[in-house]
Amino acid sequence: MPAPDTAVSPSLTVAASAPAEAVSPGASAPVVTQTSVEQPAAQLGFSHFIAQTDVVGQSLFVILVLMSLASWALIVTKGVALFQRQRRSQAFLNFFWNATSLEAVQHEIATHGVTEPFAHLTSHAMHAQAHHARFGAAKLEEAGSAQEFLTRTIKKVLDEDTMRMESGLSVLATIGATAPFVGLFGTVWGVYHALLAIGATGAGTLDKVAGPVGEALIMTGVGLAVAIPAVMAYNWLTRSNRVWGARLDAFAFELFTFLSTGQTLKGSQPGEVGEAANVRAIKPTAKS
Repeated sequence: MPAPDTAVSPSLTVAASAPAEAVSPGASAPVVTQTSVEQPAAQLGFSHFIAQTDVVGQSLFVILVLMSLASWALIVTKGVALFQRQRRSQAFLNFFWNATSLEAVQHEIATHGVTEPFAHLTSHAMHAQAHHARFGAAKLEEAGSAQEFLTRTIKKVLDEDTMRMESGLSVLATIGATAPFVGLFGTVWGVYHALLAIGATGAGTLDKVAGPVGEALIMTGVGLAVAIPAVMAYNWLTRSNRVWGARLDAFAFELFTFLSTGQTLKGSQPGEVGEAANVRAIKPTAKS
């Protein structure tokens, strides 16, 4: 007598295992989906762009960093120098206009030295007058009258001080003008490589394009972050130098008048409004 047929057909086996297989993927599906979403999001960012870009992109980023460091170094250095120059110049001008004679000004300069443009100009002008009165036109650069020699000396000192105040401003202007375009070039380079990757994979969906293009656009932001402070500092320093340069020119004219014609300093003493204190010209040292 044949044994009862207890074998299970393959179709029944598949049907019986189907519910178990359906439950397992359903339980693990949220974990897989969450991991697949979080992993690309964690990889995106500027550091990812720098790590993935080539030598050209990294070189552009290094150039922008160096430009930023140079601009901020100039901004801090020139800003501190401008503040000190304004404070010292104002103190010297207050002393000069309240001095009783140019000899007192000369003594003050010899005692405390020259630390700002106005004292520098006064010192050279007084030295030029005393030198020409003592030695005359001994050399070609000293040719002409005493007033002509004094005029050339004042003009030379003004040019030196102007060049000293404007030093470094061309670097700020260059950084402010070129940094945005360096960043834009980095953006174009990054987008170019992103498009090459999209073309190689054949996937042009938004999730494939948004990350690489967004990372590349960061280079434009870096370029603007470098350029904006440089431009603002350049305008600020240029205006400040122009203002103090105008004041220095006006002071040079007054100083030339005092040294060449012996005009008076008005209102040098408190309570003497409208009166004048005589300005004595520097006594030339006797020739040895």
